[in-house]
Amino acid sequence: MTSTAPAVPASISDAAQAQRRILRVLVASQVLSGAGLAAGVTVGALLAQDMLGSTSLAGLPSALFTAGSALAAITVGRISQARGRRPGLATGYLTGAIGSAGVITAAVLDNPVLLFIALFVYGAGSATNLQARYAGADLAPAGHRARAVSTVLVATTLGGVAGPNLAAPAGTLAEHLGIPHLAGLFVISGAAYALAALVLALWLRPDPLLLARAVAQAKEADAAANPAAPDTADTSEGRGGVVLGALVMILTQLVMVAIMTMTPVHMHDHGHSTAASGLVIGIHIGAMYLPAPLTGWLVDRYGHMKIAAASGTTLLAASVLAAAAPGDSVALLALALALLGLGWNFGLVSGTAIITDTVPLATRAKTQGLVDVSIAIAGATGGMASGIMVAATSYPALALTGGALSLALLPAVAATAYRR
Repeated sequence: MTSTAPAVPASISDAAQAQRRILRVLVASQVLSGAGLAAGVTVGALLAQDMLGSTSLAGLPSALFTAGSALAAITVGRISQARGRRPGLATGYLTGAIGSAGVITAAVLDNPVLLFIALFVYGAGSATNLQARYAGADLAPAGHRARAVSTVLVATTLGGVAGPNLAAPAGTLAEHLGIPHLAGLFVISGAAYALAALVLALWLRPDPLLLARAVAQAKEADAAANPAAPDTADTSEGRGGVVLGALVMILTQLVMVAIMTMTPVHMHDHGHSTAASGLVIGIHIGAMYLPAPLTGWLVDRYGHMKIAAASGTTLLAASVLAAAAPGDSVALLALALALLGLGWNFGLVSGTAIITDTVPLATRAKTQGLVDVSIAIAGATGGMASGIMVAATSYPALALTGGALSLALLPAVAATAYRR
């Protein structure tokens, strides 16, 4: 069954009005999905540890969650490619809600195997949350795409902050329902993902990707009928942009996850409290998402390449500072992690804009899904390799390695810019 293309807006103002509505719906869904994502991730490892009575497999939930996210990125991308963003994103969030219900069932039954399967399914929510940023850019004008991406991205922060703070009331609710205390946040998570799916299914109309295709087809038909008319079709930055956009996001994800993962361990080894580690990570997460609107404006104003290069230099500065900071200095570690989050933000927004501008509408959603799979794999690799490297060397060595990888972005950006 194929989707019927929506009617082309009668004017540019109609398309702009549709884009404003689309962004409002996406923001609402992202607030909800952010709560679902943060709530579940907060207690996944703790639930596994409690169920198994051991820490030996406590890291497995994160690995399963990442694997499920990678598979879902492909699936959501393919559904979006064939049917539009609305069914693709709604299906992804609904799958995340089903995974949450599976986790709750596993906790009630005290079944570790079911828990691990459910966490794999639950990872679909994370992939969909990340894929939604692309929907914000489908219908945006070429000079405003990064800002549209940033608007969707920053909305995740609101739910992400609220989700973990619901741990206590969610635990109380779970106990009243006869559910283990730690599974309470998955009640919140499942409800949040289900509501996000409902919001998109009901109100993401017109579908941004289908409408963008219809607009592009109308422009092509008009250009064919009026060869002398000025060409208003959007132009891409070349095939090299696909590689560069993916490389920017993959490297920033790898470096960010590796250093972030081991910072709490590094602080614990130097006698810092859990509260201090939580403060540093909280500052880091804030720096990952809150600057997104400013980053989007910078990308639209100064271009993808400059902000992609800024991502590499910012991550380099963060890595050097993390390596050089005394182990007893919370302030310097917090500054290093803030720069790490900002560098990641620069990379994600600029890389997303590069991919969106480069890939044709006909294959855009499928390509975006494949790129996000690479990002998920990079994050999993960074998380696993960071512990091995710190055990074999040290935290400063890990940070400096991250800095060297960040520096590799600069020649890649320069080479792509030179070919243009």
